[in-house]
Amino acid sequence: MPFWADHRRWTRTRLPPALRAWLLDSGSLTERLIRSCSGEFRVRVVGEGWQRPRLDEARVLGMPLHLRARIRQVQLLCDGVPWVFARTVIPVSTLGGERLRLLRLGDRPLGAYLFADPRMSRGPVELARIRPRQAMYAEAMADYGDGRDEIWGRRSVFRLAGRPLLVTEVFLPAIGAPS
Repeated sequence: MPFWADHRRWTRTRLPPALRAWLLDSGSLTERLIRSCSGEFRVRVVGEGWQRPRLDEARVLGMPLHLRARIRQVQLLCDGVPWVFARTVIPVSTLGGERLRLLRLGDRPLGAYLFADPRMSRGPVELARIRPRQAMYAEAMADYGDGRDEIWGRRSVFRLAGRPLLVTEVFLPAIGAPS
């Protein structure tokens, strides 16, 4: 399991220079990716369904460990190349009323939905160095294979009308590569 810590605990010198601005950006990652991608931006759903969240995910969401949540895993692509792997954990208690739309996002970006809601709030950003022996590394790097000592991710608990969901974004090698 990666060690997630508040972004203020990481010194800027410990963060990879090519990813520092991405990791610390407080705005919509979707919007930033669209601006940064000189080609076509799109979302590819790689998995979606009802599962038990990982222990650290359940804890940060304040969920009992035995409950299932809606888990959505996607790649955010620029010209068909994955730049970001994202994992969203949505507790059942969050999925009421208009928030049921979260179940029907399909290949639309979650960020566009979140940042369009004036009642949305975002908790602190946590960062983690993700290593090859960790499950998140294998999921995120599925299209890249092995070879990196580490990749970096960030996560935040968002609240819609006070209801939580956890969004984890893992930055893949192509995002830091020169264009």
